[in-house]
Amino acid sequence: MNYFSTKKMRFYLVKFAFRIIAFIIMLSLYLTDRERFYEYTVTPVTKGLNFMHIMWCVYMGLMILHIFPGKVMSMGAGKIRRAYYVPVEGYSEEKLLKYVQNENRKAWKVMLFWIFANGIFGILYYTGIIGKPELVLLTTFYFLSDYICILIFCPFQTFGQKDRCCVACRIYDWGHFFMFTPMLFIGTFYSQTLFWMGTAVIVHWEVMFTMHPERFWDGSNQAIRCANCNDKTCTVKRQVTRNILDFLKK
Repeated sequence: MNYFSTKKMRFYLVKFAFRIIAFIIMLSLYLTDRERFYEYTVTPVTKGLNFMHIMWCVYMGLMILHIFPGKVMSMGAGKIRRAYYVPVEGYSEEKLLKYVQNENRKAWKVMLFWIFANGIFGILYYTGIIGKPELVLLTTFYFLSDYICILIFCPFQTFGQKDRCCVACRIYDWGHFFMFTPMLFIGTFYSQTLFWMGTAVIVHWEVMFTMHPERFWDGSNQAIRCANCNDKTCTVKRQVTRNILDFLKK
């Protein structure tokens, strides 16, 4: 099995390595001095550039790219673009409607789960059990987990959406909203801008899905079929997912 079979896969592995390093740095800062770790996240850039400012710029830049995806984007994110749409001649409008209804039901179940799960962290925060530093660290963990879901294993895809892969995933661009959910509880400029930009990304995605559902379904878009996929980022995840499902069946 060739894990480096495409340029996109190699590029994603490099980005994954960056996220691992970023998480290790953030975790080290947290374990070394919890309070100073949080101070870094609220210090104005006018008082000196630090690692947190760089991470904020990275986060914001990535989200802007997802609202205005170009050719460098993966097929999973890029399928909202007209350029990625290769129509299937004579596809069934009725089947497309059923696809939309079914995917929406599954998607909102995932959303309710996410809100409930992060509501628990909100309660822990407001009751003083965890603080703002823990919420920042949780966001960094989500930042890393986003690529774990893309490259290794995605519980939302496996147990929730049950889509074939990221390219066909109905909720592919919900990741940034998920990632910055903990930032909602922190009332600083950096946290709020990240949360609301993540919200803008998911709203944009949902508007595109509502207006152009045919771009999201392989029954109406040839470009997102396995035979036409140029990303092949599922190389590792497909095997890992199969192994996990086989284990759960025992």
